[in-house]
Amino acid sequence: MIEDSHWLPQPPALSPALLGFVTEPGSLTERLLATGHRFAVQPLSQGSSPAHADEPALLGIAPDEQLYARHVLLTLDEVPVVYARSIARLDCPVWQPILDRGSRSLGFTLFGGLPQLQRAPLHYRQLDRNHPLHQASTAQADSLSARRCRFVLDDAPMVVCEVFLPALKDFAR
Repeated sequence: MIEDSHWLPQPPALSPALLGFVTEPGSLTERLLATGHRFAVQPLSQGSSPAHADEPALLGIAPDEQLYARHVLLTLDEVPVVYARSIARLDCPVWQPILDRGSRSLGFTLFGGLPQLQRAPLHYRQLDRNHPLHQASTAQADSLSARRCRFVLDDAPMVVCEVFLPALKDFAR
């Protein structure tokens, strides 16, 4: 198990409606679809990316090594509600084809298409404006709730981090 004192095994204090999204043990895509609002994945960027300070250990790479990253917004009725960053080793033959999916949701594959997939427990963090995930989300909030999870397929790690944007509260019930 990889330890990171900034990412905790328990979620932050949130309203019950938002807490349900943040702690969803299954597919966040399915949870967003269940709102009854029009769900979409809006790709932002994909390809080689520098690692954030807390990411190299999760992938088993050197701190200065580039990684493969997919950045998307998950939207409901065209309103961004989640910013997601999925990372794997650069040129990973296992994850790169899976992450190269355009506007198709990664959740459908992670929670149904890969029975041999191993999943670590969720970890949570409140992100301040200085955290690179907060900055990438472009949200105008002092703090954002985030969660991340490490997946392993054929001995190759991949990490999905989801940042919950303020507009999600308008869809949470």
